[in-house]
Amino acid sequence: MTRLPRRLGHGEEATLVEHLEELRTRLFVILGALALGTVVAFAFHTHILDWLNHPLPPGRRRVYAFGVAEPFTVSLTVSVYAGLLLSLPVMIIAAVAVKVESSGPILYRQPRLGQNGCVFILNKFRSMRQDAEKDTGPVWTTQRDPRITRVGAVLRRTRLDELPQLFNVLVGHMSFIGPRPERPEFVSELQKQIPYYMERLAVKPGITGWAQVRYRYGSTVEDAVEKLQYDLYYIKNLSLFLDLLIVLNTVQVVLFARGR
Repeated sequence: MTRLPRRLGHGEEATLVEHLEELRTRLFVILGALALGTVVAFAFHTHILDWLNHPLPPGRRRVYAFGVAEPFTVSLTVSVYAGLLLSLPVMIIAAVAVKVESSGPILYRQPRLGQNGCVFILNKFRSMRQDAEKDTGPVWTTQRDPRITRVGAVLRRTRLDELPQLFNVLVGHMSFIGPRPERPEFVSELQKQIPYYMERLAVKPGITGWAQVRYRYGSTVEDAVEKLQYDLYYIKNLSLFLDLLIVLNTVQVVLFARGR
């Protein structure tokens, strides 16, 4: 004879709810730790060599921790590929969501300016409809832009649309941390209106950066002027401590969906 499960008492229900809440908190902490570990691995692996090779102003001397770089770099190489594998499930889900919602390619591939003005093809998950610039040509994204799809809005808020740029990092077009890579059409106009604008091309562009985490998404020349101040500050004060601060801010943006 099959025995029917008894109903939980009031006290037992309260205990069960407490256990579920505790489990949810633990899962959130674990996911946060995994995200932080992945981001730190990418940041240090892809940016540490840039930092070590970056020319310092006359009279300044760089201090190397421990005096040993090779084993540290090798361990970070392993970490960065492990981080890429961890991000693959998220990228697969994002790719399926983009494809299901609207017709067109999953990836948005676009020319951008890299270090010293070199042009490369940047990869992102497509967050707008396929014909977004058919009638307007290259234009900045605006607040509540009608061209952005519903899935695209979520990807932008969580910065998950940037994940395919990890492959740009791996092939050397970008660093994890640096100034935002801009389109050649925008740079051509901005350099005519903003003094020292081209100085931001002295380092590799990054998926995240000081300007990206400290200033809102810009869509005007005035915004570009403000963001340039952050980019130049980063270049002038390049350090692992500043990189770590940017990483922590980036994790906060991703976890709490504070992107544009």
